[in-house]
Amino acid sequence: MKRQGLTAPLLAAAMMAPAAAGAQTAMTPVPTIAGTRLDIVAEGSVTRVPDVVTISAGVMTQAQTAAAAMSENAARMSAAVAALKRAGVADRDIQTSAINLSPQYRYAENQPPVLTGYQASNQVTVKFRDIKRAGPILDTLVAQGANQINGPNFGVDQPETALDEARTAAITTARKRADLYARAAGLSVRRILAITEGGSAPPPYPMPVMAMARMDKAAETPVEAGEQKLSVSVTVSFELQ
Repeated sequence: MKRQGLTAPLLAAAMMAPAAAGAQTAMTPVPTIAGTRLDIVAEGSVTRVPDVVTISAGVMTQAQTAAAAMSENAARMSAAVAALKRAGVADRDIQTSAINLSPQYRYAENQPPVLTGYQASNQVTVKFRDIKRAGPILDTLVAQGANQINGPNFGVDQPETALDEARTAAITTARKRADLYARAAGLSVRRILAITEGGSAPPPYPMPVMAMARMDKAAETPVEAGEQKLSVSVTVSFELQ
């Protein structure tokens, strides 16, 4: 009986198999060191004046039926969103974040719960790019029926340039600290082995929820931006000799 030779597709697959196996098991070489390894965690930070503020605004309504609660809520929220757009807030800066409808009960001891109505709520997240106008626009929202305000949460719209400055500062701090440890140990810094970024600091927490009732006339709501700290943490591994 004659042995059948490998067909072209099978021969190609057989030739590729060792290469594929080698690719799967290849590992990045770990640098070997002759001296002492020193790991430094350092933080770099910069400050910026926030140029955007995000606030959550909502409408909560109650009625005897679910349909009535949702209908009143929709009307008031539509008026609030229309007021935002008239004030110049772009569509991209208005986003629905939550819509809820829940039954409301009255409870009494040793008695089954009694349904008293329904509560509907609608929340939108609004980004203000002109912080100075945030306060007056919020007052307009309340006048149009918004009765829940949550925020503010300040931020920097394009933070990368500031974060790059923080990264540079973090590396500078790490190197100075490595030099300090090396001198204290009678050694010197030979080289950097690895740099790992730990991430930027989280934004500040927003202020607690403020429930705002409709008022005939009130003082303008102040919104002050202040300054914001942007920071980056890095871990730098050095070789000392």
